[in-house]
Amino acid sequence: MVTLNNVRLDHVTSFGDAVFAFSITFIAISIQIPTLPNNLSEFEVVNKMLQLIPQFEMYFTSFVVIGIFWIKYHLIFNKIKDSQSVMLWLNLILLFFVTLISFGTSMRFENQYISTFILYALILTATSSLLSLIWIHATRYNLLTDDDMTQRQKKLYIIQGIIPTLIFASSIGIAFINLQLAQYMWILIIPSQIIFKRRTHLN
Repeated sequence: MVTLNNVRLDHVTSFGDAVFAFSITFIAISIQIPTLPNNLSEFEVVNKMLQLIPQFEMYFTSFVVIGIFWIKYHLIFNKIKDSQSVMLWLNLILLFFVTLISFGTSMRFENQYISTFILYALILTATSSLLSLIWIHATRYNLLTDDDMTQRQKKLYIIQGIIPTLIFASSIGIAFINLQLAQYMWILIIPSQIIFKRRTHLN
């Protein structure tokens, strides 16, 4: 009989990979292709195609965000040596929110209201938070493969995970002032991750 305490980690990450792949695929097929009647001029066809730019911007944003989450997901689980019931439940909840990213993106495809942005940002905030919780749980219960990792390195990993959460959460407040600025501030996640990754390796 298989229990939550002896689920193989490679099965856990394989299931996670499938969920991440599903989310990206669902977002791609959610892009609404415009109807192009045969009597349109080339100018009108180009104009119809240009109308897809906002959707492709949202697709690109979601693709990058999911990609960052997927990389972080594997960086965490590559350092975990054993499964544990609480961690596995956290993993399932995390993957649930990963599937909701495609839902949030679809809502943004439909309109550009502040409310849909807030929903999307809340989903990303929850997803990022759960990644941090998995890492915190693994460090607290000695589930890491690297016994030589210092407390400072562990804390830097926690901070590295919390920063995207803070950026997503902060963007919700910024959205009430300037929606476009709130969207662009997510770009800060990329340099923050690079900086903290370098600091982690240096310590």
